[in-house]
Amino acid sequence: MLPARAALEPATSHIRPILFLLLIASTMPSAIAQSADANPYFARKNTFSFFGAYSNDSSHILLGVAENRKLVDFGAGYSRRLFLNQIVNWQYSFEILPVALNSDPVQVDTSTLTYVFTNGMPTFTFKHVFGTPTGPACVVTPSTTQTYSIYQLPSDTLIGTETVVEVYTCTRRWVIGEAISPIGFQWNFMPRHKLQPIVSGHGGYMYSTQPIPTSDAGSFNFTFDVGAGFELFQSKRRSIRAEYRYHHISNHSTAQANPGIDNGVFQLTWSFGR
Repeated sequence: MLPARAALEPATSHIRPILFLLLIASTMPSAIAQSADANPYFARKNTFSFFGAYSNDSSHILLGVAENRKLVDFGAGYSRRLFLNQIVNWQYSFEILPVALNSDPVQVDTSTLTYVFTNGMPTFTFKHVFGTPTGPACVVTPSTTQTYSIYQLPSDTLIGTETVVEVYTCTRRWVIGEAISPIGFQWNFMPRHKLQPIVSGHGGYMYSTQPIPTSDAGSFNFTFDVGAGFELFQSKRRSIRAEYRYHHISNHSTAQANPGIDNGVFQLTWSFGR
């Protein structure tokens, strides 16, 4: 009996390590899943986003003086996590705006000239319409009517009259442009919670197809914004962000005029990543 028992012991000693390794391998996926689920942070490492922004008016908030300007923006963004702890999630932020619309008030001057002759010539009328982007605001002056006598030279004979009617109105023009903000940061506070307060800031430039906000300003402008809001995480990969930003546009005196535009912008962003 003793020789037979001694022969079985080596075989059993080889089987036990194999069973132990199989047990570890079978429990490893569940352990990894539990570790992933145990991550307490709603903070992606890489985030991609799409957003829309709108401002109904501009005023002298801080630097700009051009009033009654509207903004409509559609763009995309990317952010990369730089630092994370239980208080703050600090991210680098990049934004690009393929569609950046600016609306300026335009003062329209409609001049109607009517000529009435006394020497039998037929009466005729000319109409001229001029429109130019206004300065800080579109201020319409009262309409005017003036009548002038027409004389024939060199005899100074009165041959008729010229009546000029000037009518001033305000309308709007929309100018399309593109913008990019390569320098930006975002701070999400309380990253363990689904609803997180945020603060952000960006700097870049904008190019428009026409000078804005006035005809003697430039088509190339610098931009920067600072804002605050909230980000609501639907899951650890997807979220919705709503924020209010102070947005400034200025050509930094690189054109004849530099009124500058200050807007309060509301922005809604949908984000995803991991």
